[in-house]
Amino acid sequence: MIADAALILIDGAYGEGGGATVRTALAMASLTQQPVRMFNVRGGTKYAGLDPEDLVILRTLAEASTATVTDDVVGAHSFTFSPTRRARSFNGIIPAIRNSGGRGPNALVVLNALLPVLARTGAYSELTVDGETFGMNALSYDAFANVTLPVLRNLGIHAFAEQTRAGFGRESAGEVRLEIEPSAVVPIKWSDRGRLNGVHAILSTSGVAAALIDRAKSHLKKLAQNVSVSLNFEHIEVGSPIPGAYLTLWAEYDKGLGSATGMAMKGMRIESLMQATFEELLDWMSGPATVDPYLADQILIPAVLAEGESTFKVSRLTSRFLTTAWVIKQFLPVHITIRGSEGTAGTVSVHR
Repeated sequence: MIADAALILIDGAYGEGGGATVRTALAMASLTQQPVRMFNVRGGTKYAGLDPEDLVILRTLAEASTATVTDDVVGAHSFTFSPTRRARSFNGIIPAIRNSGGRGPNALVVLNALLPVLARTGAYSELTVDGETFGMNALSYDAFANVTLPVLRNLGIHAFAEQTRAGFGRESAGEVRLEIEPSAVVPIKWSDRGRLNGVHAILSTSGVAAALIDRAKSHLKKLAQNVSVSLNFEHIEVGSPIPGAYLTLWAEYDKGLGSATGMAMKGMRIESLMQATFEELLDWMSGPATVDPYLADQILIPAVLAEGESTFKVSRLTSRFLTTAWVIKQFLPVHITIRGSEGTAGTVSVHR
């Protein structure tokens, strides 16, 4: 890091004002070796202040980049993160940090935040993260392993995941191991997704009766047949001590990938979970987008790291995506051109 690098100030309440702002700022500070101070941490949410998930990422990146840190405690409304060197590879176990109510991190969100930084260290990393692996409105293991990582491989980032223990919910104690190879990031040209290569489904369950699983499979296959979609279905019993059911669907094209996920809630009919999740995927498939809104978030930092221009189409521009782009621009003079407005489909090009 340049010793007299100016401190970058980030308002954590800007835009979406949530955890993505924290994660993006920490990753970019580590990648560019620039110090950052964030105030109003998660100021756009009901639960302001550093979350246990944020803290796990902050402390891991601080160790990797030998950063000096202030206010690294759960609930802190501001913090400073000042890397003193280029990030090194990380090997070891990253234990969960929990708040007073027992709420811990989502293991896949942690890994996804660390991945682009560790992929650029020039050395191999192997890490194990504790926490939730299946959660409501959060990145799940099945989506990470079957959607996120394949798309990142198209960007030249090679990583391989293994779920060693499943966990439903933020109070659970799941565990995921990730191997990250030193990677040379390359751009993607995904303006036209091309041919459909397959539609896939994984239903991961724990403590769910066999009759319910049969009903889920039957209903999902009927939904697919009604619209002439050939569906590859897989059921996995993950053996979590906390019961649960989680559905992951994805459609893979030559140059495009979209997904939809859903978690069963108490009192919900299994058919309702299948219906809602399938309709979400079908809605994405009916348009020209090459990535879904969740993937767009996850590939933006890797696209910024690539030499050359990346292009992709997203089915819906979210506040999170637009905020992530804004944070990145505080660290790098990168061209991120977004055609479209929040809530609508958009075309994105990235070049630096």
